[in-house]
Amino acid sequence: MFQKGRRVTQRILSISGLRGVIGDGLDPEYVTRFAAAFGTLADGGTVVLARDGRGSGVMVRHAVLSGLMATGCRVLDAGIATTPTCGVLCSEHNAAGGLQITASHNPSEWNGLKPFSPEGSVFNREVGEQFVALLESGRFNYRPWDQVGTVEALDEPAAPHFARVFKLVDAEAIRRRQFKVVLDCNHGSGAVATPRLLEELGCDVHVLGDVPDGDFDHTPEPLEQNLTGLCAAVRERGADVGFAQDPDADRLAIVDENGRFIGEELTLALCADFVLGNRKGPFVVNGSTSRVTADLAEKHGCAFHRSHVGEANVVSLMKEVNAVLGGEGNGGVIEPRVGFVRDSFVSMAYVLAGLASSERTVGDWAGSLPAYTIVKDKLTCPRERVDAACEALQAAYQDATPTAGDGLRLDWPDRWVQVRASNTEPIIRIIAEAPDADSAQSLCAAAVATAQQAVGV
Repeated sequence: MFQKGRRVTQRILSISGLRGVIGDGLDPEYVTRFAAAFGTLADGGTVVLARDGRGSGVMVRHAVLSGLMATGCRVLDAGIATTPTCGVLCSEHNAAGGLQITASHNPSEWNGLKPFSPEGSVFNREVGEQFVALLESGRFNYRPWDQVGTVEALDEPAAPHFARVFKLVDAEAIRRRQFKVVLDCNHGSGAVATPRLLEELGCDVHVLGDVPDGDFDHTPEPLEQNLTGLCAAVRERGADVGFAQDPDADRLAIVDENGRFIGEELTLALCADFVLGNRKGPFVVNGSTSRVTADLAEKHGCAFHRSHVGEANVVSLMKEVNAVLGGEGNGGVIEPRVGFVRDSFVSMAYVLAGLASSERTVGDWAGSLPAYTIVKDKLTCPRERVDAACEALQAAYQDATPTAGDGLRLDWPDRWVQVRASNTEPIIRIIAEAPDADSAQSLCAAAVATAQQAVGV
């Protein structure tokens, strides 16, 4: 029941976009305002619109269309399509920007909006702050009746995306191997085009969650505990590899031929090993990504850079150093020749290309990489106390090399720990990595205890 003045409890707005719970933070009125702000920023230009498969997506789409058309935009509607496809279409059609309707890996009751720049990347900080200020001001450029925008449905929206991906690899070499693949789309947007992508690469594909209706078979984040069904299916079918996408298909997790989850961190590592071995150049990851990426850059003689956490920060640094590859340890690979956005299509193509160029299996390849264990924890903490936690950790570990600016990261030759404030919650995140699980857990626990004492919680 509607109550005047009801406090919104489940809506998160940042420079990266919007997420909220349908009926408790994400309502049609607010969605339309968000879209109208975007249409105003786009100055009534061409805007690409796509969505993941969530059941609420149709409602959100209509609200978005109202805001975009009211501000005079020409909307190119891609229907259900992946987030990276939306990014590709922005540059393909010389659009003023794009909007992806998605809540990424959040549960079914959530939805959201992810805005894109004309080149198909997420907003940088400057543009993101400009957009949020415009949204909050309510000064939207609504057009008169004879300047209202239009909507056009796009035919084969994934085709330009496929074309860019196929240019990256020797597709014929992949086709000759006839890989058996189990693909877990989990009823997300990947179900629309990913099976066809793999089939065009000559793969024998078995799909789990092949209907993009948002009725998730398991918790949508592609973590080990959520992918037991994929692991079992790989073993049962004798597949060469298992791929798992999140609902908007910008992230990818991998299961080897034995049904063993090798994780999201190694998605970026495997792709980097293949790409940097064939094409030298700078490589960018964020400050929370496994150090195996640094080891691989050193192995291949490539410059290595770490950005602050966040896709926008990775992209900004990639542009600054003219990187050949970038990404995040959550399974998000960014290939600038396709688009400045995390892309599971790129990840799959590079992994298959790496397998096709050698006789090794996924398990053998992953096993050849330097081995580390990452442990993550969090601590309730007001944002104003985060600096105290960082200072306490730096004092406690004076033998480590400190890197400040995004919280604090402390590095030793074979391990590291990071503490940083969450962008969306009153917590600090503490991440530790070491060559073995016991060492990583001990380092993380000690860091948590030091931070707790410093902030008084």
